[in-house]
This record gives sequence, C-alpha cells and structure tokens, in this order.
Amino acid sequence: MQLAARMDRLGTETAFEVLVRARELEAQGREIIHLEIGEPDFDTPPHIVQAAIEALRRGYTHYTSPAGIPELRAVVAEEVARTRRIAVDPQQVVITPGAKPIMFFSLLALCQEGDEVIYSNPGFPIYESMIHFVGAVPVPFRLWEEHEFRIDREEFPSLVTPRTRLIILNSPENPTGSVLCQEDLEVIAQCAIEAHAMVLSDEIYSRILYDGEHCSIASLPGMAERTIILDGFSKTYAMTGWRMGYGVMPHELAEQMAKLMVNSNSCTAAFTQWAGIEALTGPQDAVEEMVAAFRKRRDAIVEGLNTIPGFRCRPPQGAFYAFPNIEGTGLRSKEVQDVLLAEAGVATLAGTSFGAYGEGFLRLSYANSVPNIRQALERIKEAVSKL
Repeated sequence: MQLAARMDRLGTETAFEVLVRARELEAQGREIIHLEIGEPDFDTPPHIVQAAIEALRRGYTHYTSPAGIPELRAVVAEEVARTRRIAVDPQQVVITPGAKPIMFFSLLALCQEGDEVIYSNPGFPIYESMIHFVGAVPVPFRLWEEHEFRIDREEFPSLVTPRTRLIILNSPENPTGSVLCQEDLEVIAQCAIEAHAMVLSDEIYSRILYDGEHCSIASLPGMAERTIILDGFSKTYAMTGWRMGYGVMPHELAEQMAKLMVNSNSCTAAFTQWAGIEALTGPQDAVEEMVAAFRKRRDAIVEGLNTIPGFRCRPPQGAFYAFPNIEGTGLRSKEVQDVLLAEAGVATLAGTSFGAYGEGFLRLSYANSVPNIRQALERIKEAVSKL
C-alpha cells in the first residue's frame, strides 16, 4: 500500500500512547497511577445524562443540520454572548463532534500551502500536527517559564509576517495551565489586526479557572469579526466521551465550516445536542464543585512537586495540569517520563510531547483523587532519589 505523502506530516497525541503502555503494565499486574490523560475523572452530571436519554426516547436518532440543531445553536450563542460580552447570532455557531474539528476546519478553510500559522509551544500537539498536514508553515511562540508560561510581549510581534494567516491561542493553556492576561491579548490583537490575520482562540478550559474571570480576545475592539472561538462540553461538564464541541465565528466562515461538516461527519449526534442544551441551561453546581476539587488537587500536587529534589513547579492558573521544571534531575524529559512509568508506576508526559520548548518539563494531569496524587508524589520522590 502506498500512502499519500501528507500522512507523514500528521502527528499524534503522546497521552494516548502512554495510556496504552500504562494499560499494558496494568494487564501484567502492575498498579499504575494515571497522571497522563487529560480528562476529568468525574461522571457527567445526572441531569445531562437524563436529557440525552429523554432525547433518545423522543426519537432524536436521525440526521440534523450539519451546523447543529437550531435550539443548541441559540443556547450557545446566548452563552458566548454573555460570557465573552460580544454580540453573537446563532448562525455564527457550528456544532461539531468534539472540538478538534473546529481546529482542523479552521486550518482547512483559511490556510493554503506556505501560509504561516503562529501557535504556542509548549502547546497542544494537534495544532502543530494539523498545521503541517494542511501544508502551512508552523511558527511557534515560546511560552516562557519566567513569564509564567505566557508570551513575551516584546518578542511576539517579530513572529508576524505578511504570510501570517492564523494565530492559535489556548487560554487557559494545555500543558502549562497558564492564562493570558489582558495586556498579552492586546498585543496579540494588535498584531492580528495589522497583519489581517484570523485568530483561533481555544477556550475549552474557560470555566476551569482558579482566580479572576476568563478574558477572550474576541471581546477586544476589532476582534469579534476576526476570531474563531473554540469551546465545548468535554472538560467543563466531564463529557469527553460524548464528543461535542462548537465554534463561534464570522458568518461567512460558519457557512464554510458547515460545508466541511457535510463532507466529513454529516452532523453531530442529535441526542447529544439535547444533552448540550441541558448542560448549558441546567444547574451548574457540578461544575463549581469540580473546579473546587481541582483547586485542592492543584495545591496538593504543586506543594508536593516542590519538595522533590530537581523539581520546581509554578501553580497553574487554570485547566488541570501541573508543568514542573525537572532540569535539576539531570535527565531529559522523555527519560524522566519513562523512568517514572517503569520504576514508579506513575504515568506522566514528557514536556516534549507538547513541542521542542517543552524540554526540561513534565506534564502531570491532576484529574485524579488527592490520595492518589499524594501516593504518586511519594513514588516520584523515591524514584528520583535513585537517579
């Protein structure tokens, strides 16, 4: 079989590779503490599950509009208008099976071969993978530990050229847990306006914040018309397996996204969309309780990591990831990842899973219980002492 050359440009998510290896060790009788996979360890709230069951019983098992059912698009428009303080028409909303299609569709619709796309590094690996796949040129902006894993506001404008077509942001960010501040967003917005570039703002962790309020670049002057807001239900409502996300974008682009949906997925499952309506309009207690639990876990894991020789860790401001610097161990990130899994039974991810600038770091997902986190920290400390 001869595959298309473009397949060589497609990357993957190391989290799933490490998960497979961890499961293999568990099958051999090893006890593994999972700090590698990025999904809430909570169940989907019962009222959301019940809404899906009722939708199935009411016969919502058929095709829907490629852009989503009108009822959900209207609810999403209201939610985004309220939380981002911008005007949103339901026709600007496109519902997709998971949020990743919004990333892919944005690149397919906007970027031609040779166009430049600016994105964070360390950052979610699928950005770079998809940029390569469509034939665009990846231009990483480094997230500096000394800047709390935010942009260097003096450096960022130098990355923008006449070929810049798209800027991808993620705040709160995976893997660092950093949050871009108002001043950061103002610099990026000015660059986007001057370059006539679009911005894909990945706000999937917007509700998982530990201090302050979420700020979207779309709310800045002149940016609503050049921003694609990516969000969804996976993280906020513990609905990773439901596969449902959405994008909010200019009308013209929403029409093209719907066309891409027709050519790929046809539509998002009808009953899950009714569950999405319930998620956004129903009780939010479960979200608040989950974020409160994550805050306690964050405090526990950061405190513990900072007691391990060779480790230092800044408290993340959002999401549910710790990103400690492990340069003091004298080992490279991948070596530490492998040692911790093989010797300590703790599954983590090397910082390089998120780009070259992740060297010297590890990502630990604290979507696990406090007792398990503390046990993992004890194992890590013991393993590091033997290096």
